[in-house]
Parts: sequence; C-alpha cells; structure tokens
Amino acid sequence: MITLVRRVTAACVLGAALTACAATSHPAAPRPAHPAPSATSAPPTLAPGPGGLTPVFKNGSRTHGRTVALTFDADMTADQGARAAAGEHFDNPGLIAALRALKVPATVFMTGRWAEEYPEQARSLGRDPLFEIANHSYSHYAFTADCYGLPTVSGDRMRADVERAYAAFRKAGVPDARPYFRFPGGCYDRRALKALTPVGVTAVQWDVVSGDAFATDAEAVSRQVLEGVRPGSVVVMHCTRSAAPTTERVVRTVVPQLRERGFRFVKVSELIGS
Repeated sequence: MITLVRRVTAACVLGAALTACAATSHPAAPRPAHPAPSATSAPPTLAPGPGGLTPVFKNGSRTHGRTVALTFDADMTADQGARAAAGEHFDNPGLIAALRALKVPATVFMTGRWAEEYPEQARSLGRDPLFEIANHSYSHYAFTADCYGLPTVSGDRMRADVERAYAAFRKAGVPDARPYFRFPGGCYDRRALKALTPVGVTAVQWDVVSGDAFATDAEAVSRQVLEGVRPGSVVVMHCTRSAAPTTERVVRTVVPQLRERGFRFVKVSELIGS
C-alpha cells in the first residue's frame, strides 16, 4: 500500500468511491467453499458480495465496543531485490519489538516477496499469537490500471499472484496465513474482485489512513491517526523502515493515548467476526 498514503486526500476519495461499488455490509459467514491455500484454521470471513464477488471489509461495528485494528503492510515489490541486496531495509524489527513490548495485537499484510526476503521474520510473526499474517499479493503490483504508478498484474494472473504469496508464506514457515487480502495501493475494481473469488479471501481496506508512508514528522502522523480513529476502525500503516521511518515512534505515541480513551486493540479477524 506504500504508494497510496502519499496522497491522503486522494486515498480517502478512492477508498470511498471504490468501496461504494463493492463493500456493502455483509454478515459474517463461514469460510467460502474455496479457502485461501494456507489457511488451516477457520477465521471469520464475509459472505460473498453482489454477484458472488469477493467481499470487501472496511471497518468493524461502530456500536460493539471501542475496538480498533492496527494493520501494517509489509511491502516489497517483486523487482526490489537489488535494492535489498544493496542495503535498503524493507523490514522494521524495531516496530515489531514495540508492538510486542506494548502487547498490541496486529494484522500484518505481507507480500510474498517480503516473506522470501525475510523468512525468519515472517516465520516469527506467523508463529506469534500476538499477530496474524494476511496476504498483500506476491509482487505488490497493482490490480487495476493507473494505481499510483505501480506496475500492474494482468487479469489472468491475479489469482496466481495471490496464491503465490500464500505459497511463499508456507515456505517461510508461516503456519496459518489468514484468508484476508489487501490490494496493493488499495486499488480494485469489479474485474479484480471477480478474479479473486475462487481464492476465497475477504478483501480488507481501511477507514483511517495514517499517512506514515514517506513521512518524516511522527507527530503529524500520530495526530492523523488519533483524529481519525473511531470504534471499529481499521488503521493502515507500514512496517518498512526505508519508506516509513516514523512508524515505530507513531505506535509508541498513539497506543497509550488510545488506551486512555478506552480503546482496545484487536486483530482484523476479531473485527470481522464481531
């Protein structure tokens, strides 16, 4: 999602417009007949959308308690291996350590390429009950045209790209990746939702854009999160040091303040299931 938050206003408009097309409220339902390849438990999912399309989840209930889900995109595009080899850090161990120290459950939307680059970290996250791993595609290529400059994956390769990410998680030792998917850049359309229907995932968007991508002012990002959070919110952030260097400081700031306001941190699965 890293390119999306560079344009906060555009992102909000895009999310509202696209979600209106496909993200009507659907009751929680058992897992679809075609589950995500690596999901071995039965986490809650949404019923298919109109016409059997992949359902879209944006936020949880506004009335069932003061819960909030912090989500972190572990972004790495398929062609960024050379940059990683040259020393660029697409991981953020300090952020993960902060979440563990603060005992904050979180959902990490991971690309398959990230799991290949950092298999030990992927395995550690996947085996830690504080976290759940969800799918952010293998390549971090866009599923629509004109998505913030991202390369695009063709329609006939969309399903394979998502399934390849699940395979990368399994190879890294992640035992139970969830059947949740976040579109790179947050960009999707009817064709993309239809392409992923056989995979059995619930697409997960957000209602709070943190603005941490490429930000250098942790206070400004913290303010944006604190001003945006409502009961049931899904906050999008990043665990990529090079592109989101302030996120650890933001987490250390907003977590105590949200707890003082009576918020309880949960994973996306709990919001979907409530």
